[in-house]
Amino acid sequence: MKNIVIGIEGLVGSGKTSICRELLSKIPNSIIFHGGNLYRGIVYAFMSKNKNIKELENIDITKLMEELDVKIEFENNESVVYIENEKIEEEKLQNKETSIAVSTVANKANNMQMFIFARSIINNLKEKYNVIVSGRALMEIYPDLDYHFFITASLEERAKRKLNQYNGEVSLGELKEHIAKRDELQEKSGFYKIYENTIKVDVTECRTALESTNEVCKYIKEIEIMYV
Repeated sequence: MKNIVIGIEGLVGSGKTSICRELLSKIPNSIIFHGGNLYRGIVYAFMSKNKNIKELENIDITKLMEELDVKIEFENNESVVYIENEKIEEEKLQNKETSIAVSTVANKANNMQMFIFARSIINNLKEKYNVIVSGRALMEIYPDLDYHFFITASLEERAKRKLNQYNGEVSLGELKEHIAKRDELQEKSGFYKIYENTIKVDVTECRTALESTNEVCKYIKEIEIMYV
């Protein structure tokens, strides 16, 4: 049976990363490529140099990746980001400042070479693994996705889920404003597109990442075959 590629997109804070990690245990011989974290790593590295993100308008994001020595490696069947040979923890990539900056930069930078680069990573991974990809514009990056999921949840629920991530640094009201702003930026960047083959999954009522993942798995017909 051929290996498959599953794309997980969705609204900010809808639980995409958690779903990807749960899918690892559901899909044999699978690996996660966190495409969004690679992009975040590049922007994080740029901001760490005390640079102004306004400088990133129309810049080739892949060229910037090379200049900043941002690399992607795979550990425990997940992609991780290294900057100047130092592993960057996900908490730093997911912080509020980086998140807003990424949403802003994605609307202005030249992303085409990054799409080509990401496509080559997916193709290489697919030779050995079933590939779970998270990120934005996944249908543009990899038009041959076997499944394209778009995860949704109410703004209220997404803010509640993000509250723990920020360790009490912001209030629920501030988080709702923050997420709404990122939603707006993502839409302006064209990253919330729904295609003919897109499967929308609303996880508002799901209490755990496993419940959300089970909703996604209902649509993946290969799972039953994989376990035969």
